[in-house]
Amino acid sequence: MARQALTGMFLLAITGVQAGALSQGNSRGNPHTVTPEEEAAIEIGRQGARVRPVVPRKPLNSQEATRVRIFKASKPSVVYIASATQRYVLLNQETGNTVAIPPGTGTGFVWDDQGHVVTNYHVVMVDVGGAPLSEAEDLQVTLADGKTYRARVIGKSLAYDLAVLRVFAPLKSVKPLPLGASKDLQVGQSVLAIGNPFGLDHTLTQGIISGLRQEVITDLALQRKIRGAIQIDAAINPGNSGGPLLDSAGRIIGMNTSIKSKTGYNAGVSFAIPVDTLNRVVPLLIAKGQLERPELGFSGISNQLATLLGVTKGVVVGGVVPDGIAELAGLRGWKIKEGDKLPTLGDIIVGFQGRPIDNEVQLLDQLELESPGATLVFEVLREGKRLRISMRPGQPKPGGMKGEPLL
Repeated sequence: MARQALTGMFLLAITGVQAGALSQGNSRGNPHTVTPEEEAAIEIGRQGARVRPVVPRKPLNSQEATRVRIFKASKPSVVYIASATQRYVLLNQETGNTVAIPPGTGTGFVWDDQGHVVTNYHVVMVDVGGAPLSEAEDLQVTLADGKTYRARVIGKSLAYDLAVLRVFAPLKSVKPLPLGASKDLQVGQSVLAIGNPFGLDHTLTQGIISGLRQEVITDLALQRKIRGAIQIDAAINPGNSGGPLLDSAGRIIGMNTSIKSKTGYNAGVSFAIPVDTLNRVVPLLIAKGQLERPELGFSGISNQLATLLGVTKGVVVGGVVPDGIAELAGLRGWKIKEGDKLPTLGDIIVGFQGRPIDNEVQLLDQLELESPGATLVFEVLREGKRLRISMRPGQPKPGGMKGEPLL
């Protein structure tokens, strides 16, 4: 009862204050009416309207001057990429109308003086709702001078999320950026990122290297990963993919590739492919169109068949080439005995070079990432026991996509 009385008194007090304020406002007249004094002050201000003098600024400090210089020098080498396809359309479930899939956009940069542009492979993929549908056959590359030219994908690596384009522009219009090195990068170094976020033309962001040798997932469904990525805190957003990451000398030290964010937009955790990786892989993609994997002499069965056999993780070894590298190393394939409905399982590859292997795509990608001549160490399950099997690569064979059984 006392609380109710106190509350009532408090409300009355508030009401009284509001009423008093309103009464004072009314005593001054209509607040929307301009008084003669106010009108006179406004008129004096109108008569005194002048353009304000510009205060000369001091020269740019060294950091500002460096950023401006690098941006001006690098801009002509950074391109805008728009990718589209005529193979697919979107169906409106309510109206039944179909509309073309809008083009995806991204960034790339001139690699050499032969008209090659490097970008992320996902930039040239057409997708709907995050699900990739097809490689775009209609690629348009806009140079820094505003002119647009056709381009074609002439090399790609899904393992590295890399694509090389041949742009059909006059060679005098393409200018490659100077190349740096990534092996000696240090956490804390300043970096600059140039790109076309949200379709905006040539923007520059600055940050530092906040981590090295990171492992980044580029395809969540297939668990594709890039090893050795550079982590930076420079603002990277959709559309920045494929743009160059530069050091304070204006040299390429990486290619901006992905961000880690719950919203899909910049959260201060971005990743770039190191330039040492680019400098090793890009020439191979230009020369041959794809990377090559070593010929190891065994085949893996399809994931569907493996599931029927009760294997949900790993690569089930199928056939093993007689006297091939795999057989000489001790790898065993499955066996089919007369009268049995299902084959007897051989080895199941569950690890490669110390990393887990869940499916065939992961194994194919990891083989692409290895340097020629490296010793390859497989971890296999055999009759419930884990074994390690080492192999020396033989002659390489062309790499391929998911579903190719030969390794």
